[in-house]
Amino acid sequence: MCARKAAPGPTPSHRSRTTAREAARRNREVVRAIGRQVAALRADSGASQAAVAVAAGIDRAHLSRIEAGTAQASVEVLVSVATALGADLGVRFFAGVGPRIRDRFQAPMIEALIRRLDGRWTATPEVPVVSPARGVVDLVLHERVAHVLVAVEAQSEIRRLEQQMRWLAEKQASLESSDVHRAVVGITGSPPDTSRMLLLRSTTSTRDIARRFAETLRAAFPASSADALAALSGSTRAWPGPTILWVRVERGEAVILDGPPRGVSVGR
Repeated sequence: MCARKAAPGPTPSHRSRTTAREAARRNREVVRAIGRQVAALRADSGASQAAVAVAAGIDRAHLSRIEAGTAQASVEVLVSVATALGADLGVRFFAGVGPRIRDRFQAPMIEALIRRLDGRWTATPEVPVVSPARGVVDLVLHERVAHVLVAVEAQSEIRRLEQQMRWLAEKQASLESSDVHRAVVGITGSPPDTSRMLLLRSTTSTRDIARRFAETLRAAFPASSADALAALSGSTRAWPGPTILWVRVERGEAVILDGPPRGVSVGR
C-alpha cells in the first residue's frame, strides 16, 4: 500500500470564511434578481422610476440602484415598491442538500480518510455545488487514472435516513456544477464518472439503523466497504461504486474501519 502525506483538514476558521464567501455570492445573486424583477414590473406598468419612487415613498436614485442590482433594499422598501406596482412580495426558503453547520466529529473523520488515500487520488474538501441542487460537498475525491469523482459526506449520526440518502444522491448529481468537475474536464477533455460515499461514524445508533434498514442501505450503497477502502488506499483496485465506509472515533482520533462493524451486513 502506498500512503501519501495529506494536508490538514479544513479548520473552523476556514469553514467560516468559506461560508461567508458563499453567503456573499448568494446575496449578490438575490439582489440582482430582485432588481431585474422590479425593473420588469415597472416597465410592464408603463410607470417611470420617478412615479414609482414617489408612490413608494423612497428616493428615485435608490430605486434606480435597486433596479440595477447595486443596492440592497430592506424588506420594508421592497413591500412599498411592490405595493406601488400592484404586485405581491413573497419570501421563502428553498431546501438545499444539507446544512453547512458541522459537528465536532466530521473533521477528524475526513482527516483520517484523506490520510489513507493512495497517491492516484486527489482530495478537495468543502466543494460548493449549485445545480440541480445547491449546497457544499464535505469532500470530493478524484481518481486520475479511471477518471472518477466521488462525493463524500461525513456523518456522525443519522437523524433521517431517507433525507440523508437524498442529500448525498443530489450532491453526486450536482458535482457537474462544481469547480472540481470543470477543472477535470479542462484537463482531460471529457466528463468524469461520478459516484458517492457515506463516511459514517460507528455508534450504537448508526449500527442499529444499518441493521434495521439493511436492504434500503444496500440498495443505495451496494459496493463492498472493503473493496472501496482497497481502491482508495491501493494503487491497482478500481473504484467499486457507491459505498459506506465506517469510522471509529475515540478521544478525537478517527480510524477508518476495514469493513462494516460487527453485526452490520451492509457493505460486506
